[in-house]
Amino acid sequence: MFFTAKSILKRDPAAKSLVMVILTYPGLHALWFHRIAHWLHIHHRYLLAAIVARWSAKRTDIFIAPGAQIGRGVFIDHGVGVVIGETAIIDDGVTILHGVTLGARHTVTERRHPHIESYSFIGAHAQLLGNITIGANSKVGANAVVLNDVPAYSTAVGNPARLV
Repeated sequence: MFFTAKSILKRDPAAKSLVMVILTYPGLHALWFHRIAHWLHIHHRYLLAAIVARWSAKRTDIFIAPGAQIGRGVFIDHGVGVVIGETAIIDDGVTILHGVTLGARHTVTERRHPHIESYSFIGAHAQLLGNITIGANSKVGANAVVLNDVPAYSTAVGNPARLV
């Protein structure tokens, strides 16, 4: 738990102390609640997991589905309006700004949400839709609508997103 708080302190120049991060960062709180909801989910306590996720969303304005897999050191900055779908995978060290959606495009039985690889950066209000992969150390610009894979070490911008 404190690993994520320390990683936020290193990455956010507005963070003045570890205590400030722990007490006032809704993205951190949402991740903590998600850890509880995810544990309940993988232990087949689906109703309790959904209740924890819904309560967390009401408290933080960040919705993370209980089945989403989230790595260590993820930073949800500001957070308001972030939605992370049930089959999304977020690897270690990813930064996500406010208003981001990791959503589905179609109703299918396999994975239908994005996979964000390590140390990627997702700009404000970006929409990443479908079973796509955002490669490690990539950047997605603000308001981008990403419908296709983004290779590692790339930047995607626009609607629909294109590599630059």
